[in-house]
Amino acid sequence: MRRLIGLLAMPILLLALTGPALGISYGQVDANNKYSNVGALMAEVEGGLVIYCTGTLISPTVFLTASHCLDFDGQTMYVSFDVTIPEDEDGFVEAKKLKTLYEGTAHMHPLYASGGANDTYDIAVVVFHKAVRGIKPAKLPTLNYLATLSAQQLKSTTFVAAGYGTVRDTKQGAFQPLYWDPTRRFATQTANSLTAAWLTLSMNQATGDGGTCYGDSGGPHFIGDTVVSITVTGDVWCKATDKTYRVDTQVARDFLDDFVTLP
Repeated sequence: MRRLIGLLAMPILLLALTGPALGISYGQVDANNKYSNVGALMAEVEGGLVIYCTGTLISPTVFLTASHCLDFDGQTMYVSFDVTIPEDEDGFVEAKKLKTLYEGTAHMHPLYASGGANDTYDIAVVVFHKAVRGIKPAKLPTLNYLATLSAQQLKSTTFVAAGYGTVRDTKQGAFQPLYWDPTRRFATQTANSLTAAWLTLSMNQATGDGGTCYGDSGGPHFIGDTVVSITVTGDVWCKATDKTYRVDTQVARDFLDDFVTLP
């Protein structure tokens, strides 16, 4: 299940969501703008902008996200780093109210969706037409950084997820508690497992973990100020696990090397 609100499904889902306007599971609003380099990814649909996903600024001109967040390679995309993205009653972004809005060209991994479940190559970037100013880009990890951690180190590490997606603030119920409010939120989480391409993270509220939900796809999972993986998928109810795509692997780095200087 992709961590993305599909354009056709969005109106139905939004109508189904109820509750106060608080997208992250068991998280909190980024009121102090701590994760200012995390932005909302948007595309133009029927003459208006619609939020597709989340992503992270990794250089003044490059925004990291997931390939499944794009309709096609070379698509024109837009990003805002505002903490809250205002929308009208039809779900279109009120662009005139945004403080930041950047236009760019999207680049999908050329092997996206060709490798099977072991490696989906689900990584992409948006290259902005103008450099982003006043926002410090996130760091990228060194080659195989996560694999250098012992099992004990991995389990004791705190990860932070950030994004603009659908909100869950209780583990009770299935879709019923979910609601949409495109505001940047973050949550802490711990690791479950590590494979060659994937980092699986706990978002079990009972153990103090949070995580991501629909609309957070492409968003970061940080260790400190370093993006080590990006949101791709997880359990359908957004309350158990995050399955995230590693950006420290040789495959990810070979792709990113065409756009940024790697550590």
